[in-house]
Amino acid sequence: MISSHYARALPRACGSRPTMVWPQPSAEGEAVSELLPGEGFHVLEYSEHWAWGYCAADYRVGYVETIELVEPHEATHVVCEAKVPVFADSNIEATRLACMPMGARLTGHEEGACLMSEMGCVPLSHLRRVDEAECDPAAVAMKLLHAPYLAGGRSHAGVDASGLIQLALTPCGVRAPRDLDMQRDIGVAVTGPLTRGDIVIAGDEGGVMIDDLMLIHACRSTGKVTVEPVAVVEARHAGDSVRRRVEG
Repeated sequence: MISSHYARALPRACGSRPTMVWPQPSAEGEAVSELLPGEGFHVLEYSEHWAWGYCAADYRVGYVETIELVEPHEATHVVCEAKVPVFADSNIEATRLACMPMGARLTGHEEGACLMSEMGCVPLSHLRRVDEAECDPAAVAMKLLHAPYLAGGRSHAGVDASGLIQLALTPCGVRAPRDLDMQRDIGVAVTGPLTRGDIVIAGDEGGVMIDDLMLIHACRSTGKVTVEPVAVVEARHAGDSVRRRVEG
């Protein structure tokens, strides 16, 4: 279910760790998405330990545990590696407090080689400012190579096919929807040879081309993010494949 707007939604944000978005107020079955630290979530209703609403980035509707939501802050930086450690201070031997996934949005100020954020000290070498953009979705996707497959996942701890595409395109300035069915309509159709950065969706599989032959995708059957010839992927879903080209 997707919702584009609701009246009087309460803006909240994901706290210091990723949290799954569920189709019902229960952490059972398959999640519908995953909120990353700092991402917005608009609450429409509270029910015991659950908040029902929609994700600010892509309007995905679902339930998240109320305890995982915090007051939203204007982000200054975004994690641009698969994962990045958060330390207690800038000392190289400082205690590691947490690990932030790619796409996590942080608020803080720069001191030397670190971002002093509300969650701790994060090396700037793993971050980009929010007003900066990536230019190569294939390079972004490759950072998650071998990450496990997880329905609803959007991080190095687990990602699904549409989540990988979304994570690859978003840093490059493309606001991609959450579902594969909707991702079939992004950009324009590729009528000639495929090139690096093109999106291919075949059946319930989809990913990003790393050259004219090879596709990186989160594969349910292999259980991880992998690279395969696009011809092999499309052959598994004969007659149900689309090729799209997008520009940020």
